[in-house]
Amino acid sequence: MNFLEGESAKLKITLNLFILSFALYGVSKRDVSKMETTAFENVMIETFAPMQQSVRFIQERTTSFVDNYFLNVNASKENVQLKKKVNDLEDDIFKLEQIHLENIRLKELLDFGEEIKKRKVLAQVVAWNANSDFRVLRINKGIKDGIKLQSTVVTSDGLVGYIYRITNHFADILTILDSNNRVDGLIERTRSHGIIEGDSNSKTMMKYIATTDPVILGDLVLTSGLGNIYPKGIRVGSVTKIERESHGIEQSIEVTPAVDFSRLEEVVILVQEGDETRKLEWEALDEPEQSRKN
Repeated sequence: MNFLEGESAKLKITLNLFILSFALYGVSKRDVSKMETTAFENVMIETFAPMQQSVRFIQERTTSFVDNYFLNVNASKENVQLKKKVNDLEDDIFKLEQIHLENIRLKELLDFGEEIKKRKVLAQVVAWNANSDFRVLRINKGIKDGIKLQSTVVTSDGLVGYIYRITNHFADILTILDSNNRVDGLIERTRSHGIIEGDSNSKTMMKYIATTDPVILGDLVLTSGLGNIYPKGIRVGSVTKIERESHGIEQSIEVTPAVDFSRLEEVVILVQEGDETRKLEWEALDEPEQSRKN
């Protein structure tokens, strides 16, 4: 029995080796360039190929969608950043333009009145009295900056007024539009003198001009220099209206200020050196002629 079992085992081993050798020989001799599929392979390919195609299509569409989504998100973020940069650049350009315009105004102010031998202090208008039609202005300079009471205030266009109230860091200007501020004026062409007072409609009126004086529209009005407030020769405004009464001895003359008070931003304060006491313009004008000469 043992002999028969041993022979059977050897036979099985011999057959297995023969089959394996034959299979390897067949594979080695197979022409892969002309591989033929079996019926089973045909069924598997026909069954799974459409599924693979669908999976591949879904994969490609998903990848494309994700890529486009992130591209759009990145583009949107980039657009927001670019818009912010553009807005920042526009703000910078606007600020530079304003600085340029301010420098031009300040240069004109500094160049104005070089012949006037007074110390000049630049200041900015920070507020105005809305209840008095811009007749009172506040500036950002005061005693600490060397400003003094009764100092003349001007721009490159002409006369603004004078300092009538002051603190350490701020000062108030009584403008020529205020009826309490009177200026001795001079019509440049005729050399006629008169008193200029503020009017309620942002104009000034020049009084005490004789009807015989040949004043015409457009005549330039300057400060006369009389009194102790305003230096001589500062532009006040121009004649824009004349009223002559047939039975009167004086004519009423409207003077439009040379300074546009609604657009006023910077001013120059002409500071008198020394601490001498000065009288207001109209107080000096009210003095007797002889005492003024003395």
